[in-house]
Amino acid sequence: MRGISRSSLEDVTARLDAILPSANAVTLGHELFEVVDLLQREHPLRRWLADPAGDPNAKSELTSQLLETKVSPSTVIVAGDLVRNKWSTSRDLVEAAERMAVFATVASVEGAQRLGELEDELFRFGRVVAAEPQLRAALTQEGVAVEHKRTLVENLLSGKVSGATLVLVTEAVTRPRGRTLEQSIDHFGQLVAERAKRYIAVVRTAVPLSETQQTRLRETLTRLYDRAIHLNIEIAPDVVGGLSIRVGDEVIDGTIAGRLAEVRRRLAR
Repeated sequence: MRGISRSSLEDVTARLDAILPSANAVTLGHELFEVVDLLQREHPLRRWLADPAGDPNAKSELTSQLLETKVSPSTVIVAGDLVRNKWSTSRDLVEAAERMAVFATVASVEGAQRLGELEDELFRFGRVVAAEPQLRAALTQEGVAVEHKRTLVENLLSGKVSGATLVLVTEAVTRPRGRTLEQSIDHFGQLVAERAKRYIAVVRTAVPLSETQQTRLRETLTRLYDRAIHLNIEIAPDVVGGLSIRVGDEVIDGTIAGRLAEVRRRLAR
């Protein structure tokens, strides 16, 4: 987000942080995801609430009327904060609401180590889906009832991952919002990393890295990006040798395969 939306996002995030200690984070996260779904479905409502020229008090009042008998007071407060702020586009409003839903969902597992475990669980599930076409098809097939998909996710993951991971994976499967399943999982992982105030580095390597190598790589990337780094390591024989590292949209490719591909691109010009 940029400009006025970035400023509004900072404001609603600070307000959420003030509310979380006295709220039921699990309930708040669930209800905020329902608010996101409402905004996603009701286009005229979303446009009106996101109109920067609209009266903030009127927006907040309507939001309260729509939600107060259906959700907790904490959710009404957060939703009111969202619509009272100004957004560059209606999409930014929806993205901000989704971000607050994720932040509330992971609040129960906050702490560097536990957030790291959550990041690992999301990453591993994303890789399992990518490697199992039949599973991916079952989770993404159109026309299948949402409750059926929800039950499938629960049968797959219940008791094996944290409650927050189960909620986020279920959300990614049942309400993709225009993303692929892999994109949704990656997006939620990035938001968890943001909450932990660090970056995620996706490392592709032909052979496993030792603990010492991982530590050195993490320290090097932390110095390079001036922020704590969480490593998600993928064993990928196709890289041939070296490492391919992706941090956000930036790729550091030191693999033999990457260098060969670059040579081929240059020769094709």
